[in-house]
Amino acid sequence: MSTLSATDRRTGTAPLRAVRPWTIAAVFGLVATIVCAAGSWIPSLWGDEAATLMSARRPVATLLPMLFHVDAVHGLYYLGMHGWIRLAGESPFALRFPSAVAIGFAVAAVTLLAGRRGGPKAAVVAGIVACVLPRMTYAGEEARSFAFTAAAAGWLTVLLLWLVDGAGRTAPASVRRACWAVYAAGLALTSYLFLYTASIAVAHVAILLFSRASRPALRAWAVATGCALLALAPLGLLAYFERSQIGYLGSQPIDPSTLLWMPWFGNGWVALAAWACIVLALGGAAYTRWGRPGRPARPTQAMATPGERAPLAVTATLVGACWLILPTGTLLLVNLAFPMYTARYSTFAAPAAALLIAEGLLVLGRLASRRAGVPAIAVTGAGLLAFVAVCTPVYLSQRGPYSKNNSDWAEVSAAMGAAAVPGDAVVFDESTRPSQRPRLAMRTYPAGFTAVSDPTLRTPYYRNIGWADRVYSIPKAAELGRFDGLHRVWLVENDVDGRLDHDGLTELQALGFEETGRSIPTHRTMLIELTR
Repeated sequence: MSTLSATDRRTGTAPLRAVRPWTIAAVFGLVATIVCAAGSWIPSLWGDEAATLMSARRPVATLLPMLFHVDAVHGLYYLGMHGWIRLAGESPFALRFPSAVAIGFAVAAVTLLAGRRGGPKAAVVAGIVACVLPRMTYAGEEARSFAFTAAAAGWLTVLLLWLVDGAGRTAPASVRRACWAVYAAGLALTSYLFLYTASIAVAHVAILLFSRASRPALRAWAVATGCALLALAPLGLLAYFERSQIGYLGSQPIDPSTLLWMPWFGNGWVALAAWACIVLALGGAAYTRWGRPGRPARPTQAMATPGERAPLAVTATLVGACWLILPTGTLLLVNLAFPMYTARYSTFAAPAAALLIAEGLLVLGRLASRRAGVPAIAVTGAGLLAFVAVCTPVYLSQRGPYSKNNSDWAEVSAAMGAAAVPGDAVVFDESTRPSQRPRLAMRTYPAGFTAVSDPTLRTPYYRNIGWADRVYSIPKAAELGRFDGLHRVWLVENDVDGRLDHDGLTELQALGFEETGRSIPTHRTMLIELTR
């Protein structure tokens, strides 16, 4: 005779009940790290990653002064990468692997948050969604701080819920105080990784208010958050004085794709499927809360103090909705006054999208079970497979050789290494925006440029207060004798859709160099040979 309950027989989740939450978290964290690391060496490094590499290479004695002029909001990450590349090297895989590990931690946090009320089944569904969500897989193969902000935001949320809606409520006062101190320090450190992550505090206070957290919990949160924000004041001031660095964001439109597509999904079909699930999750939560007469929302086990209403259970849907919508909404409101927002800055909210999508799939399964008698696990599993299938082409495209902003610097370096001989010189197109200049091919993939001189280089990046090289114009370099004795020059031009910039060509011709007719095209660059 079977000892399974009716619920277990209907849902098919009995085998999962013996699995500990931390085991599920560890398994999916490892899977996510592998998924993100796989193929991460294929795409060429791009402008933002060049800033990471060049900043991390610098001696600390020059890195710290640089942060007082540019990129202060990434300073802690650069310091961490400074140590990492000395251990692991500078290959694209080595640069990006820490981000893959960080996404592993983010996915582990998602499984714990989903499983708090939903059990192992919800944890598994959320773990799978988080492993394939495009913003997560993109951040996990990029040498930037955004994967770390996703992980930190996830674990700060786990800690917050443990304190106000978990075992932390009954922990000794000394333990609670220590944990609130850890929360404050974590929020500050997370924001030093990337300043905008501080807006997670808006989501956290909303979670506390919507769940009717106790007054002591609210006071403790306010004190911890106030201390964290006070610690952030120096970084906030630096970011304000360096705001011109991202002034170009003012010319980028805020449109439906910016709001609904790019921050977490990166593809229209994925966005459509994701938002359908999110609407289901929110609708299911609203029906549970208000739609069933005589069935009030389930309170937590915590007792309300006299004069206070009983706290409500903090569900994954509540956490996900506050976390997904409110911090990004706050950034967009600030963006109205100070241009500061682009879609990838919301990466720290991507785990919230995974939570809501997973809950939507679970709601779909429950609806099918109640209305049509179909096993809930079968419908949820089918929906999950469909979501994975929609995300798979995006994942594969992220691992193409030119998937990072169309960058082809690895190819440029290989072409230069094959064509140049000792005694040659190289001149770069300097007319494009700094993050797209082909000069960065030499800094990110130096092996192909070992045979050539750089006559226009004025000051190398590691001696500047900015992160990039300073260069002379071609006439000024010639006046200084930099072209004396040179007989062959390779002009490296941006070639986007066949539209060559021809920056520097006239100046080189004035020095007696002429095109030989030999040119080497790469994905978006052209190497042009000139001799005299």
